[in-house]
Amino acid sequence: MRLYITAAAAAVADDGGLTKPNKAPQHMQAARRGCRSAVVTGLLAGLLLFRAALLAVETGASLCPSATGCLGWRAGLGDWLYGGGCGDATEEFMKQWRRSHREASLLDPVVVEAAPDSLNGLMAEMDTILATYDRLDMEVVVVKIMAMLLKMDRKVKSSRIQAMFNRQLASLGIPKSMHCLALRLAKEFSVNAAARSPVPLPQYAPRLTDASRLHIALVTDNILAAAVAVASAVSSSADPSSLVFHVVTDKKSYVPMHSWFALHPVSPAVVEVKGLHQFDWRDGDAIASVMRTIDEVQKSSLGYHQLYDGVAERELRRLEASKPSTFSPLNYLKIHLPEFFPELRRIILLDDDVVVRKDLAGLWEQDLDGNIMGAVGAHRPAADGGICIESALGEHLNFSDPALSSLGLDGLHCAWSWGANIMDLDAWRRTNNRESEFRLWKMASLPPALIAFDGRVQAIEPLWHLPGLGWRMPDPDLLKFSAVLHFSGPRKPWLEIAFPELRQLWLGHLNVSDSFLRGCGIVE
Repeated sequence: MRLYITAAAAAVADDGGLTKPNKAPQHMQAARRGCRSAVVTGLLAGLLLFRAALLAVETGASLCPSATGCLGWRAGLGDWLYGGGCGDATEEFMKQWRRSHREASLLDPVVVEAAPDSLNGLMAEMDTILATYDRLDMEVVVVKIMAMLLKMDRKVKSSRIQAMFNRQLASLGIPKSMHCLALRLAKEFSVNAAARSPVPLPQYAPRLTDASRLHIALVTDNILAAAVAVASAVSSSADPSSLVFHVVTDKKSYVPMHSWFALHPVSPAVVEVKGLHQFDWRDGDAIASVMRTIDEVQKSSLGYHQLYDGVAERELRRLEASKPSTFSPLNYLKIHLPEFFPELRRIILLDDDVVVRKDLAGLWEQDLDGNIMGAVGAHRPAADGGICIESALGEHLNFSDPALSSLGLDGLHCAWSWGANIMDLDAWRRTNNRESEFRLWKMASLPPALIAFDGRVQAIEPLWHLPGLGWRMPDPDLLKFSAVLHFSGPRKPWLEIAFPELRQLWLGHLNVSDSFLRGCGIVE
């Protein structure tokens, strides 16, 4: 039995097909087509609202105040389409819809591809059929609508994947404004004696090893990010004169980095800029340790492209390898802080993509209970009701690897993260925990550190570090009370794809009147 809609009403026919209409006056045919179009429009409106309700449920919303409210709405729609007492027609239509929905995956791809691209297209097809035939097969209508919805869903999914891919590509690049800044600062270094002045000035050099000062390290080649991290920490400090920043960079970025901080002092705080080529490596073991790390990064960069399963995995690895930080030695040399600062006993390590909003003195004074590091998220699951604040070790490490499983790690233990960490360098030196089977299980500097420091990380309060601002918008309360905002994720604050509200927090620490920033279009 099939359900049909005629010009007069909805009826049940037994002939099972479409019949040619009898000739009728032109004005009656026009009225009939208008009536049919209104009925089909009503059906489509109901179906699209039904689809919108499903989408809303998928996203956690609800278009209905209650289940009975939705049922009442559907019954009202049936009365509106068919008049009172047409419940059988409504149920028959919904029966056809549910059956087609179950069989949607079995629809011929050719049928789906030939489906209309929009509601207007579907209405045009329905009008063509109604202008030719006296009856409209409800099964045909349902199949056409289902095919159209499937086609729309596929387009939406394809667009989402393409958008994610485009965002990933956008996150890999370095804006031309930042290239401009580096080049202008390098030029200034060559022509301006002030840009070549010592950083820090000689009278402040003793502070670099003064244990009573609060020492903060940044290992980066990003000039703009380092400038914001330093400026935000100084502006948030109750005693800026106690702050000593140690900026470690590579040889390529040293000149523009030096030029920036020479021309933009953060007095009364002190900044030291040092290239890897400027460290006095007197300890042969220290040199060997650093070189082993660099060699491991280079080997991993070669092997990373050879181990993949399928095209999708290969493309993912290709994108991951395109990140500037993936195989940058600077990203991994943070595990060599004891070699970089042999005269310091304690140091705060900040990532460059952070904004400091609270005084870091509280982080400096954290009791590490003999551990090497203090970090957010470093606790046992049982201590927090079985839930990790950030992620578990199993999300970073491949526990199916025999070499890893032999280390005795537990994949359910919570993982800490880089971003804002307090390091006890003396405890680090005593344990010599810098090597500990250093390997790149997943491309990042965190997995090998998770292995090296397992069991030697003290959990600190979550307010000291709010990560993930490059992935999502945080809860407003977390944003308000967190001490360090970390833009981990692809939407870095110096990129146009960053969340606008969060980007403004970052840009707020740049001087809008600075000639270098304005000249390169970083600020307006």
